Amino acid sequence: MKKTSEKRHLERAQAICLPDWLDPAPWLDAAQTTQSARVEAALASESPDITDFAALISPAAQPYLERMARRAQHLTRRHFGNTISLYVPLYLADHCSSGCSYCGFASDRERPRVKLGDEEIRRELATLKSMGFDETLLLTGDRHREADFNYLRHAVDLAADDMDLVAVETFTLKEEEYADLSRAGCSSVTLYQETYNPLVYFPTHRWGPKYDFMRRLAGPAAALAGGIRTVGLGVLLGLAPPVPDILSLFRHTTHLRKTYWKSGVAVSFPRIRPQLGDYAPAHPVGDSFLAQIIFAFRICLPDVPLVLSTRESARFRDGIAGVGISKMSIASRTTVGGYAENQDPHGGQFEISDERPVDAFCDALRAKGLEPVFKNWDAVYTDREERCDEAAQVARRVDA
Repeated sequence: MKKTSEKRHLERAQAICLPDWLDPAPWLDAAQTTQSARVEAALASESPDITDFAALISPAAQPYLERMARRAQHLTRRHFGNTISLYVPLYLADHCSSGCSYCGFASDRERPRVKLGDEEIRRELATLKSMGFDETLLLTGDRHREADFNYLRHAVDLAADDMDLVAVETFTLKEEEYADLSRAGCSSVTLYQETYNPLVYFPTHRWGPKYDFMRRLAGPAAALAGGIRTVGLGVLLGLAPPVPDILSLFRHTTHLRKTYWKSGVAVSFPRIRPQLGDYAPAHPVGDSFLAQIIFAFRICLPDVPLVLSTRESARFRDGIAGVGISKMSIASRTTVGGYAENQDPHGGQFEISDERPVDAFCDALRAKGLEPVFKNWDAVYTDREERCDEAAQVARRVDA
């Protein structure tokens, strides 16, 4: 049975041909063999490109980390000021139909499965609001009969009554479903490809809707075409050799920015954390290289929001805040709910590292001369009537 599965995964992987706008192959050699002179040129460039990016993530750039950090900090402050935008994740359900080997919510994990009802969602949102949050990220497992699209859309509608910015990180949707979420009040969608390497993707996404590599890849574009204002991209560092994935992530980001130039793209840098199932990363990424990756993204994409979650340690987050990173989650729970009752009744999707409460984290930011920002927009700029008009236009286009 195992050999049959391995053969199926390999056949699916070999059938995948990455589109030209995503393929990292032309820059892999530069990312591995670049010399110091090329790194110097990349740091001196006023408009760095993919070739410069490849140089900045190469081993030759490691002696330049302090210089890269200074430039990254300068660019971060120029484009985002002395601020760190804050958000909080809210898990709605842990029901899941997929078999991601690195996830505590995978369908073969033996665990109690729960989802929040309307009143529980309202209590959680009220608690988050009392903590100062005006932005929440709603999460579920992969599409499941217990937590399907209609459930997600209803949850977005409830959250939009309390929060000025509602984002989702859930299963891949159709363009018309993203349009429906936009009408309900969703402004942002996070959808990580996890890895752009098909040879790693299929064995680690063993079954379920997420097994479809190309559908997953098309998800962020479908979200933007459906009227979602911002998408968040990322790879799960540790899953596959990092350099090809990071190059593809950079290319994916620049492709979407060029194609959907009226919309926004953010980039996250999650690393695998301990979880139910005990999946161990095959290609661990250390703190130094993670910092190098973040600096390279900031230098080459100076106005793109770069996001870091509580997966990372307090020490690393304090050091990187405002030095490339412009947005962070805080006080996170990876269990379903858990804020209103201030407890974790069930195991989370993964273990977080930075467990500091809101006040302690904000104090640490202020000690660095950074201002934590819970809200830098107003609902009037994401008015539901306006979203309905835009989404209706999208729906008509899809139907046509």
